[in-house]
Amino acid sequence: QLQLVESGGGLVQPGGSLRLSCAVSGFTLDYYAIGWFRQAPGKEREGVSCISSSEGSANYAGSVKGRFTISRDNAKNTVYLEMKSLKSEETAVYYCAAVRRRFGCIMSNHRSYDYWGQGTQVTVSA
Repeated sequence: QLQLVESGGGLVQPGGSLRLSCAVSGFTLDYYAIGWFRQAPGKEREGVSCISSSEGSANYAGSVKGRFTISRDNAKNTVYLEMKSLKSEETAVYYCAAVRRRFGCIMSNHRSYDYWGQGTQVTVSA
């Protein structure tokens, strides 16, 4: 059974940092691209970042480029999202998701991902 579990969310002040983790089980990261998405109340789910299965290439939304870093540890079957200089408008539930894909990754369409975690709340507030 494929399972993804996010952790690391919480309350942080504007300008602060958080590291989210996505622990996967039931499959290996070797064959799955992983994406991070977020959804704020009343808004569409949007792609934040993704990392490919094979070459480890990453993509970022323009709004987070230079502040967020995605990485993976295949030995631990875990993907991380390091977030710095957080803004209040980035308050949302953050989800990780997986899709079997050999090369590259796409985050423009969350519906292309097959497996999802339950989400972790990130609140950026003073």
